[in-house]
Amino acid sequence: MPGENLTRDEARERAALLSVDGYEVSLDLRSAVGEHSGGGPRTFRSVTTVRFRCAEPGASSFADLIAPSVTALSLNGRDLDPGQVFDGSRILLEDLAADNELVVDAQCAYSRTGEGMHRFVDPEDGEVYLYTQYEPADSRRVFANFEQPDLKAPYRFEVRAPEGWTVWSNGAGEPADGVWRFAETKPISTYITCVVAGPYHYVTDSYERVLEDGTRLEIPLGAMCRKGLAPHFDADDVFLVTKQGLDFFHDHFDYPYPFGKYDQAFVPEYNLGAMENPGMVTFREEFIFRGKVTRASYEGRANVILHEMAHMWFGDLVTMEWWDDLWLKESFADFMGAFSLVGATRFTDGWITFANRRKAWAYRADQLPSTHPITADIRDLQDAKLNFDGITYAKGASVLKQLVAYVGQDAFLEGARRYFKRHAYGNTRLGDLLSVLEETSGRDMAAWSRAWLQTAGVNSLTPQVLLGGDGRIDELAVVQEAAESHPELRPHRVAVGLYRRTDSGTLERYAQAETDVDGARTVVAELAGADAPELVLVNDDDLTYCKTRFDDTSLAALREHLGALTDPLARALCWSALWNMTRDALLPARDFVDLVLRFAGRESDIGVLQMLHAWAESALAHYAAPAGRAELGVELARGARRELHDAEPGSEHQLAWARFFARTAAEPADFDLLTGLLDGTSAVEGLAVDQELRWAFLEPLAAHGVADEKVLDAELARDDTASGKRHQVRCLAARPSAAVKAQCWAQVVESDALSNALVEATISGFAQSSQRELLAPYTEKYFAAIERVWTGRSIQIGMDVVRGLFPSHQDSQETLDATDAWLTSHEDAAPALRRLVLESRDDLARALRGQACDGAAAGR
Repeated sequence: MPGENLTRDEARERAALLSVDGYEVSLDLRSAVGEHSGGGPRTFRSVTTVRFRCAEPGASSFADLIAPSVTALSLNGRDLDPGQVFDGSRILLEDLAADNELVVDAQCAYSRTGEGMHRFVDPEDGEVYLYTQYEPADSRRVFANFEQPDLKAPYRFEVRAPEGWTVWSNGAGEPADGVWRFAETKPISTYITCVVAGPYHYVTDSYERVLEDGTRLEIPLGAMCRKGLAPHFDADDVFLVTKQGLDFFHDHFDYPYPFGKYDQAFVPEYNLGAMENPGMVTFREEFIFRGKVTRASYEGRANVILHEMAHMWFGDLVTMEWWDDLWLKESFADFMGAFSLVGATRFTDGWITFANRRKAWAYRADQLPSTHPITADIRDLQDAKLNFDGITYAKGASVLKQLVAYVGQDAFLEGARRYFKRHAYGNTRLGDLLSVLEETSGRDMAAWSRAWLQTAGVNSLTPQVLLGGDGRIDELAVVQEAAESHPELRPHRVAVGLYRRTDSGTLERYAQAETDVDGARTVVAELAGADAPELVLVNDDDLTYCKTRFDDTSLAALREHLGALTDPLARALCWSALWNMTRDALLPARDFVDLVLRFAGRESDIGVLQMLHAWAESALAHYAAPAGRAELGVELARGARRELHDAEPGSEHQLAWARFFARTAAEPADFDLLTGLLDGTSAVEGLAVDQELRWAFLEPLAAHGVADEKVLDAELARDDTASGKRHQVRCLAARPSAAVKAQCWAQVVESDALSNALVEATISGFAQSSQRELLAPYTEKYFAAIERVWTGRSIQIGMDVVRGLFPSHQDSQETLDATDAWLTSHEDAAPALRRLVLESRDDLARALRGQACDGAAAGR
């Protein structure tokens, strides 16, 4: 039988044959604490009883289980020999009856990679914490099941846990005689079942609402984190956003929250941002802030809380049939996260963040060779794992924003309401959603779907302005272009804005027209006769998903007056367009950095400012011509230092500039200032150097050889916590030493001793753009190791290693040739592995084109 992978064809065949009536899962987690003896993995007992029907009695199928060993197996009361029917990932089921009962008694392994039952030991107090993470297919590491989203069933969990622990699952639970028993769930998919256990700090609240029929809905709320993070846990704000979200979704969805309680756990060493387990949502604990952060961090957390809440309806109540239609949950949750953020919380500028940050993720993904339609072709689970990407999330959400403009908000929301009622606790495909939207909007959704959901690539929209002799617009047209690889031209609903300077010098919009762009060239008749603009913004208000381009007049205006643009969304859209031009080798990196140095200090939106910092760093590291990179880096660091001192004391802008200055520090004077801020011999008025900021200052000092191991060990003694350990590991890996790099490589590539969080921290510290020569020997080692890593490690660790250790800082034709040579000689490698290498190759080729553009501009 095949290994851990599962193909779409196998899933369809099994779904046609089987239907599942229910699971009873008993876990004994007492082995999580105490000493572990023996050379094998630490394990726990998992006993599963699953009742299911077979449409063809006498047929054969299989159940899924990834476990070190199976103690006992029975099918319909008949004992099976595990050695004969269990191969390490599947249980062969032969001669099925019409009604069946499978009982599996197994020893399952605790995880250190964030997949399955993750076990974490807090270095601060020695406490052990457990939680599960399954998407897309890791519940089979915890209990035997049919691991595919369309074989839904109700679940009953019971858990034995160490004394003094609390256990949570999807349903409400109570302890009796040392066993926690949980209420039966509604029919849900395997990948959203969940168990969280340990001495977590737990805070409670409640939500109440009177429904339209007069009944009262009461939802118990809970939020938890490790005890060590309790002093920093602002549960009140988590509950505030949670209640605002529940109000918003009940107002708009007309379907009461269906899963009883609503717990939210912030857990350590989490691979993802969060996971929408019904009634038991899990988040990475980095959303609990140990130091001062900007408003953008709180907005980001609120967005994730609302994204996961939207999944209770889109994804949990109604679930895609197979991972082809992953977008049915992720695109909607991403859109609804921003939609509810703006409509229900204090973060009313959420669409600016969406335009600036989320869409940047989508634009990058949509120009990779691995780009795919939003409705993707997912052949197997490895494909599925890689498709949690910028297309499925951010492009899908952008397209839904366009859809709302196309059909109208009321028709869109009424379509969602009918979708929930029609398919509650079921599974759907693309056509199920399109049919309800056609009903509510009267629009031809098939044509829209073909253009937006079933083709890949991003279009560019460029204004063409013809002026008459009187200085007014004679004709304004929007030109649409597509890449040769994906030549589809799409219908776009856009707002075209005209801007010019006022007498006070601000750049303001004075005219706007909404129109439908269709085809290669669309004339915007409504703007004929308007005064000549200094800036034309073809996607004003960010209604569509496209790359915005500028005519020469508009680009010249932005070079001189970008900071005078008063509308924050328009400004964010212009910054995004300029960054896309830099990535496309249409704007030299030095010019983008110059714009940041001249205008970022005026940026009022803190999220946009922090994005500009990230883009400027990327421009320097990847798109600047090598000959001028050091000089440009010094300019960027000096500019950051200047803005740090000029920022309002104690402001979040000052904090953002402090972090940016640390990341760009390039000269001895920069390192002296950072050292002084750490030891108290220097100060910047209003800047409080808390523990998180101390680590941010220490990484560049370590990377440039100023802070050694002794200094970093002393800092860990000061911050002897799980968070402190991750920071220290990253800083240790950043040191400019060949021996250090060799040790890091061995720890990540040649050993599996590190947890997923420490693998991530080590890779982050290892790959320093200032250490290109030191890292050069690892190009050959990388290509020699990645196939072995991919086949021998979990897919999550494999992804981290293949992406994180790609020699992107060896930006030369030789590295590109080495990548091509590996791809040519490994055509039979796993498609998911080849995809990751192809994506990194494309980033490198793009960087080389950008460097050529920047080099050509050096002689101006």
